[in-house]
Amino acid sequence: MPSPSAITTLPSGEAVPTLGQGTWMMGEDRSRVADEVAALQLGLDLGVTLIDTAEMYGTGGAEKVVGEAIAGRRDEVFLVSKVLPSNASRNGVIRACEASLRRMHTDRIDLYLLHWRGGVPLSETIAVFEELRQSGKIRHWGVSNFDADDMEEMSRLSKGGACQSNQVLYNLTRRGIEFDLLPQCRGLGMPVMAYSPVEQGALAGNKGLQGIAARHEATAAQIALAWVLAQSGVIAIPKATRLEHVRQNAAARDIRLTGQDLAELDRLFPPPSRKRPLEMI
Repeated sequence: MPSPSAITTLPSGEAVPTLGQGTWMMGEDRSRVADEVAALQLGLDLGVTLIDTAEMYGTGGAEKVVGEAIAGRRDEVFLVSKVLPSNASRNGVIRACEASLRRMHTDRIDLYLLHWRGGVPLSETIAVFEELRQSGKIRHWGVSNFDADDMEEMSRLSKGGACQSNQVLYNLTRRGIEFDLLPQCRGLGMPVMAYSPVEQGALAGNKGLQGIAARHEATAAQIALAWVLAQSGVIAIPKATRLEHVRQNAAARDIRLTGQDLAELDRLFPPPSRKRPLEMI
């Protein structure tokens, strides 16, 4: 069983893991699919049971990879996927959701997110999310790449308060959400899902992290990931296709950063002192 520190809670009251597996850029090359499936399956074996994907990734290819990885193990997984804003109309969401379900060979998505805001009124998208939830095709819904003002606007809409998570870019080099968005979501009891928690691997080579990593007999990437996992109400979803990296990500759950470590990280990567535009990659 995961330790209490490895769990956070959705506004619905459901407990979910704070470490998941990302799939961005998976499913783009058939020659790599077997390795990608094996990586996700190893993650499940190690108790990393939240998997995040999207219809956009590999133009549906990542969802197919996920479908292969969770075959016979669906009930172990908390499955997250996303709908493109170009499909965010009532009929578009329904078609997109059904296509995602087919690609993943499942009858339900645990958390279905609007990937980012587009031209469709948010009220329309939320209404169809609620229809899908009532029909059982999705269990919860949320958003992605929403800034604080977007969240405030959504809160004023009918059923806007049913949002369960906001997935945004967050890591040691991208701390802007700490000024307003992260406190706002914490106040709502709503976890933030941090994508690219190791900055697409860039933090793995950061020299400033080497001393802290040495103290913990860890890698720089593990320290960067452990820092995200140490933040209250945050879920990290790193992507790994090498089995060694899957194991290292899972082991990062056991790293306990000290006050000295955290102070040093704040010096290396200062927190924001003012509002910053929401970053996306």
